[in-house]
Amino acid sequence: MDLEAKSRRDTVHFFSIPERKEGTDVRAYLRNLLPELTGLAFSLALEFQRAHRIGPIYKADSGMLCTIIACFLRHEQACQGITAARAQGLDSMEGNAIRVAADFSLETNEKQREYLALRPQLRDMNIKFGLFELARM
Repeated sequence: MDLEAKSRRDTVHFFSIPERKEGTDVRAYLRNLLPELTGLAFSLALEFQRAHRIGPIYKADSGMLCTIIACFLRHEQACQGITAARAQGLDSMEGNAIRVAADFSLETNEKQREYLALRPQLRDMNIKFGLFELARM
């Protein structure tokens, strides 16, 4: 599980992108989109190991939304992008609430869902809580 999680840590999902906005070059589209939406000036040029859309391609005027998945070349840029996107709430693209999320394994997603279900109970009992990464040898 640790190896899979570490291999996915630079991968980011961009949800609710209007159909066919990315054109033929998804990497170039993301290089322009991220600074525009987050307001960040990245010190180094944004580079991706790979970037592509997920799902079928529809007509541009269909009103459909697509998901783009990108694997950043630099971990720091992936973290900066996710942090800035969450802080600002990316909703400036044609009225669509664009969401940005890190890529996690199925097992990690299931554990997060279980944890989210417990949070209201812990809050009611006035117990401090948080997620901590365990050190492993």
